[in-house]
Amino acid sequence: MSKKGGNTIDTLHIINPSFPTGQIVVSRGVYDLACQNPDFARFIQKSLNRHVECDWGDVDDEDKQTNDQALKQGTRLLSAYNDDRLPKHGIATIWIITEADRSATTILFPDEY
Repeated sequence: MSKKGGNTIDTLHIINPSFPTGQIVVSRGVYDLACQNPDFARFIQKSLNRHVECDWGDVDDEDKQTNDQALKQGTRLLSAYNDDRLPKHGIATIWIITEADRSATTILFPDEY
């Protein structure tokens, strides 16, 4: 992430991921809010760190098991993270999706999927 409208957004960093993430990209909606809200930008970084450490966030047990299998089988990973302090249109959830081929990890709002 970079500068926009005078607000500086730090670059996303990952250290020792449990799986290849490929290119990390964010949707336009996530990017725009991160540029406006430093707390949201920090939430994104924290959520990404959790994702690459196999902490799948706020998904149900079935989805957690699906992700654990996806690590072994090389299929898509999906995490969800909620922060009620940062509502966007009444929803404070981001999804992080790592593609099956591990070429990209995308951070987006559910309504952008």
